[in-house]
Amino acid sequence: MKKIILFLVIFILVAYLLVSRSSCQNKLAKIYSIDNKNYCLLTASNQKQWKRGLMFYKKSVNIDGMIFIFPNKDYRSFWNENTYLDLDVYWMDGDKILGKSFLPSINKSKTVITVDSPGEADRVVEIIF
Repeated sequence: MKKIILFLVIFILVAYLLVSRSSCQNKLAKIYSIDNKNYCLLTASNQKQWKRGLMFYKKSVNIDGMIFIFPNKDYRSFWNENTYLDLDVYWMDGDKILGKSFLPSINKSKTVITVDSPGEADRVVEIIF
């Protein structure tokens, strides 16, 4: 009987871990895999969402960051105006990572900082640091 209970406890724990890693707590976020790691990301796919991004967020609200999906490849620039979270910025061409930048919060930098893509990117991912 003890073996059955132990087996059930282990099974439930493994099932919980698998489900929690394959879904996001924030219902507006989706899972994206970057550099073999899964992240729960909000999606920015239009002009208004691209402009706002993660500005004004003071805490993560059950997300790891945001993915910006653009209709074309181009050189991109991101800045920290009204950004209160430190961010790692991944510059991407499809699923290929072109580079990574660090964008400090406006509170840390005390001035607006701009980071630029190292090449033409059609996706940019901001990961909350």
